[in-house]
Amino acid sequence: MMRVLLLSHTTGYQLRAFNDAAAELGIQLLFATDRCHMLDDPWQDHAVAVRFHDLERSVEAIRRTAEDAPIAGVIAVGDRPVVLAAHAAAALGLPWHSIDGAVASADKRRSRAALAMAGLPSPNHVVVRVGSAHADLPRDGGVEYPCVLKPIGLSGSRGVIRADSPAEFAAAFGRIRALLARPQVRSARAGLEDEILVESFIPGREYAIEAVATHGRLTVFAIFDKPDPLDGPFFEETIYVTPSRASRAVQRAIVSTVERAVDALGLQHGPVHAECRVGDDGRVFVLEVAARPIGGLCSRVLRFGGPERTAPRDRGWSLEHVLLEHALQRPIDGYERERDAAAVMMIPIPARGLLKGIAGEEDARAVPGVDEVRITAKRDQLLEPLPEAGSYLGFIFARGTTPRDAEHAVRAAHACLRFDIASPIPITAR
Repeated sequence: MMRVLLLSHTTGYQLRAFNDAAAELGIQLLFATDRCHMLDDPWQDHAVAVRFHDLERSVEAIRRTAEDAPIAGVIAVGDRPVVLAAHAAAALGLPWHSIDGAVASADKRRSRAALAMAGLPSPNHVVVRVGSAHADLPRDGGVEYPCVLKPIGLSGSRGVIRADSPAEFAAAFGRIRALLARPQVRSARAGLEDEILVESFIPGREYAIEAVATHGRLTVFAIFDKPDPLDGPFFEETIYVTPSRASRAVQRAIVSTVERAVDALGLQHGPVHAECRVGDDGRVFVLEVAARPIGGLCSRVLRFGGPERTAPRDRGWSLEHVLLEHALQRPIDGYERERDAAAVMMIPIPARGLLKGIAGEEDARAVPGVDEVRITAKRDQLLEPLPEAGSYLGFIFARGTTPRDAEHAVRAAHACLRFDIASPIPITAR
């Protein structure tokens, strides 16, 4: 049985999806997750205990495990694991993204520099340290208002805030500084907790691209429209819809620009998730290129018809099936994304507080076209909206004859949901 090394946080949503796909394909998974190495397999999954900030020891732990049973492929879920995955693949002699590419994909500063050096359209930008005495727009870098402040090492629009004036800049800077000072952010020890990227705001529409690189050649699975305007002050991604309703010329420009960005960053072999904005002047600005698949449960929005050599499945093959086959360097040409339109809504958190209950789920599931309503937040969990939030309430999936049908279905389902969120109990020190 072929074995694939899967690097992830212990709480990754996609672990079960990869596990199920591996079982159906006859592939064995070896997990490497950031768990305590002092505990004796607490999840009973025989995973290698790693620390994403301790690359040398983590790679050695993986290498020792590979001595007992060879590893034939590597894949990573989440931004932090991709760097360790690159080091592990290099140590094991397996194809994957380059180390420099993986590092750049998880660091907005490095990514911006690499894309600009490759001649790709890029907003003016400058990096500011959170300890700066003056929280004001820097004079150098050519950045003007409106601008966007982004933590260097966070993802998913977390901590991303638009500022249109010096007062708004100061407020955004203070808010991001407080976020980066949180113990759970500092404990990641990514080395990216002390800097903020400040860049010019780009008017336009946003798109997401799901793809895979095969020895430097990009295969695009889907272009997602983001139908809600993302103009700030926060940039909460809510709905993805595919196929894209953009013109063919715009779609060609998106794919061409992302291909150049992948090459510029050195992403060679493995999943690619890219975000871009098409400006009012038609230029494509790449916002990020991640060396990983789409996050959360969003991959469920994609279904594929399988090659003839595989048994048919009622719900099609998943993105995880395709990526596992690709990790083993098997051909994936036989997989083709279904023709129906599809949409996913990442259910936004409406207010800060404790989740006490959700009503209307059955009505939401009964909306025509809705495939699934999956609530991932737990009762009595402390919820927090963006820009501080690091998660969503859950996900809504729908399909339709047209992208408009699928989008309408997830919006209608969301309208059925009612959230009971109680104010958190304040804790005061004596």
